[in-house]
Amino acid sequence: MGEDKRLADVVALAQGMAAARTPRESWRAAAVGACRALDGSFAALSVWERELGRLRVLVNVGDRAPDEAEFPEDETYPVHQFAEITEFLHEQWASGGEPDAWVETADGPTEGRAGFVHERVAALRRRGRGSCVVAPIVLHGRAWGELYVARPAGTPVFGRDDADFATVLAAVVAAGIAQTERLEEARRLAFTDSLTGLANRRAVDMRLDEAVERHRREGVVVSLVVCDLNGLKRVNDTLGHAVGDRLLERFGSVLSLCGAMLPNTLVARLGGDEFCLLAVGPPAGDVVKVADELCRRASELELGEGVACGVASTEEPIGTVRSARRLFRLADAAQYRAKADRSHRPVVAGREGPDDPVVRLADEPSHESGRERRRFRGRDV
Repeated sequence: MGEDKRLADVVALAQGMAAARTPRESWRAAAVGACRALDGSFAALSVWERELGRLRVLVNVGDRAPDEAEFPEDETYPVHQFAEITEFLHEQWASGGEPDAWVETADGPTEGRAGFVHERVAALRRRGRGSCVVAPIVLHGRAWGELYVARPAGTPVFGRDDADFATVLAAVVAAGIAQTERLEEARRLAFTDSLTGLANRRAVDMRLDEAVERHRREGVVVSLVVCDLNGLKRVNDTLGHAVGDRLLERFGSVLSLCGAMLPNTLVARLGGDEFCLLAVGPPAGDVVKVADELCRRASELELGEGVACGVASTEEPIGTVRSARRLFRLADAAQYRAKADRSHRPVVAGREGPDDPVVRLADEPSHESGRERRRFRGRDV
C-alpha cells in the first residue's frame, strides 16, 4: 500500500470526523474512514465503560452480520472476555512503549501478538471473517476504547504493517473524539442555565421554532407552560441571594420532575424567576394537569410563595399559531393573568371563549398589552 494513499486516507479520516455535527456522526466517520484505509469489509468503534466493566459498541459499519446494528443500543461485552484492553495496554506502558494494535485471525495467533483471544476468534468464525486488527484508542492518557476492522474469510489477513497503520489511525480517531467532546461541551454550555442545569432561553427558542414548524406541517400539538416563581425578591431581600439561588434550584428540580411526566418535554429556565415547559405531542389536557401538579408542588416549597403559571396550547381555541412568538405571547399573557389573580392553578389561554382576555392581551399591540398587564396586576394607571 503506497505512502501517498495512506496519507490521503489519514487526511480523509480526520476531515470526516471534523465535519461531523454530532457524536454519532463522528463515531461513524471514524469507523468508515478506518475501514476504507485498511481495506476492510467491516469496522466497529467501542468505548470502555470502566464503571460497568464492559466494552460498549458505539457503531458498526460495512458488511454487518444480522446481529450487528449500525448504532446498537445494547451490544456490550464484559471486559474480562477481552482482557487485552486492560492487561496488554498496561504491559506496553510499563515497558516504556506506546499502546499499539494487534491482529487476530480465525485460525489463531498471528505475527505481533502472543496468543489470541478466544472470543474474538469465535466471533470471526461465526461471522465469516478471516482476520481483524484491533487498535486501542487512548484519550487524555487513558484507554478510551478500541477501533476494530475486519476482513472476510478467504482474503489476505492483516499483517504487522497493517497493525502499525491501525495504530496511527487510532491516534487520529482519538484526536477527533476529543474535538467532538469539546464541541459537545461547548454546545451544552451554550444551551444550559448554569445555576439550575436546565435548558436556557436560547434552547427554548430553537426548540419552539422547530415545534411550531412541525405543528404547521403535521398538526402536532405544541404546548408552552410559562411560570413565574413568586416571592423570589422577598427571599433575596430578607435572606440573601444565596438562599434565593437555592430556591431557584429547588424549584428547578420540581419543574424537572413534573416535566418528566410528559414525553418530549423541554424543561427550562428563561431567566430570573421565569421558567417554562415546552411539550411537543402530548394533548393539551395532559399538559394542563401537569401544570396543575406543578402549582401544587410549588406551593409546598419551604421558601417562596408558589408560582404563577400560564399555559398556551395549539389544541386550545386560540386561533391559528403561525409563529413561536405568538405562542410565547399567549403563554406569557396567561401567566400574567395568573399573577394578577393570585391564582393557585394554571391559567389556560383560550378557555374563556371567543373574547378570552388572555388571547386579546397577547394579540394586542405592545403598548396596549403593557396597559392591560398593569390592569391584570391590579395596578391600572
